[in-house]
Amino acid sequence: QVQLVESGGGLVQAGGSLSLSCAASGRSISTYVMGWFRQAPGKEREFLVTFGWTSGAYFADSVKGRFTISRDNAKNTVYLQMNNLKPEDTAVYYCAAGLRDGIRERAEQYAYWGQGTHVTVSA
Repeated sequence: QVQLVESGGGLVQAGGSLSLSCAASGRSISTYVMGWFRQAPGKEREFLVTFGWTSGAYFADSVKGRFTISRDNAKNTVYLQMNNLKPEDTAVYYCAAGLRDGIRERAEQYAYWGQGTHVTVSA
């Protein structure tokens, strides 16, 4: 079992930046594929980025060039750096861990989820 806890959300003005963290416990995530998703009110959960240990990072077009992902296996933590934020980025952000490496864009490809952290971007 892997437990995931996101942090770093908050309120930011458009054009600003936030860095989200996803701390894992229970098992090392070094051989898990990690992903970030978000869900805005009234909308479906949206894929943002997947980061496999051999496949590297793959971003959704909506965040490509603005978001970056990194992982610190020693700290068992994954980070999502979000720059040039827009009001449409407002959502609850979730990290997830999956067992199979590769480009994993679908939520059902992840076995473990965090509780989410709120991000609000004001105009």
